[in-house]
Amino acid sequence: MKPIGVLFVCLGNICRSPTAHGVFQQHVIQRGLCDVIRVDSAGTGDWHVGHQPDRRSAAAALQRGYDLDTLRARQIAVQDFREHDYILAMDAQNLRDLQRLQPADFDGELALFLSYGSRGVREVPDPYYGESDGFEHVLDLVEDAADGLLNELVRRHRLPGAHG
Repeated sequence: MKPIGVLFVCLGNICRSPTAHGVFQQHVIQRGLCDVIRVDSAGTGDWHVGHQPDRRSAAAALQRGYDLDTLRARQIAVQDFREHDYILAMDAQNLRDLQRLQPADFDGELALFLSYGSRGVREVPDPYYGESDGFEHVLDLVEDAADGLLNELVRRHRLPGAHG
């Protein structure tokens, strides 16, 4: 079975999408699904390519047990549409940018990440220019949507060895 590819996308790939990447990866590990779900993240912009996640994002994530240290920012490429089954944007602008890049033959899911959440929020706000509580809020939204996404993947793909 080919692994299910999940790609999280924000603007610069240093705050929201690496947070989603780290949180979702940890959920996948905890559920014993590393062999069947592959997780990645990218940005629509190229400003931070090669950089580590924002130190405030990394610190907030680490407080909750998510290690983002190995992640490096990269820009999305057309190849990502061939390698990932789910490409999930953090906000509507990222989604529009992805829709413009999307090849005609992409048959995966391109959607807002929080469509899997239960909090009634559509977009993950960008905490970059705000205070530290913005990073906590992002984590709250991301943890909720990560649970919803993983449960949906388990259900939709009838994944083996999954447990709640």
